[in-house]
Amino acid sequence: MKVSALILHLESFIPLKQEEKDRIEEQFVPQTVKRKHKLLTAGEVCKDYFFVVSGCFRMFGVDDKGFEHNIQFASEKDWIADIGSFYSQKTSQLNIEALEPSEVLRIPQLGLYELFNNIPKINRIFKVMIEYKYIELQNRVLQNFSSTAEQRYLAFLEQYPHLKNRLPNTQVASYLGITPEFLSKIRKDLRDS
Repeated sequence: MKVSALILHLESFIPLKQEEKDRIEEQFVPQTVKRKHKLLTAGEVCKDYFFVVSGCFRMFGVDDKGFEHNIQFASEKDWIADIGSFYSQKTSQLNIEALEPSEVLRIPQLGLYELFNNIPKINRIFKVMIEYKYIELQNRVLQNFSSTAEQRYLAFLEQYPHLKNRLPNTQVASYLGITPEFLSKIRKDLRDS
């Protein structure tokens, strides 16, 4: 059952009682997602929070020149949503796209708020998860203006070791803010050193 992966993930933070597990299961909706399908398109409101059961997603924005810039990746046992749009219910400037055939569990805002109100543990778990994501974001911003491309690539490998061989160079390069050709050079230099 797909929800069991979610329950195991949540219990890695805090143990849950059976009635809490049942209530959580009632709120999450399983969804199969084809490769290239967008869970969120810029201009829409992010209405759901997504837990990745299998597969891989990217969150990205598009600049005025039409270039895509990857902001985040999410794969098994990770979460993805435009948090700003989700909580404010204002339109998003971001897209969330499946890079592989995937399965997610989605929960709408009202369902999540219902869990926050009725299972305080879930509120605490989400608080911790968002704090971790905020720390990742701070580190990434710092790296973008104080690290070399090679250092950013090594940090990417540390953050996403399980995605090293799953993502094409174009996606990783977009995340790092470099060209795919320069990423290939960095990889070659690291292999040769």
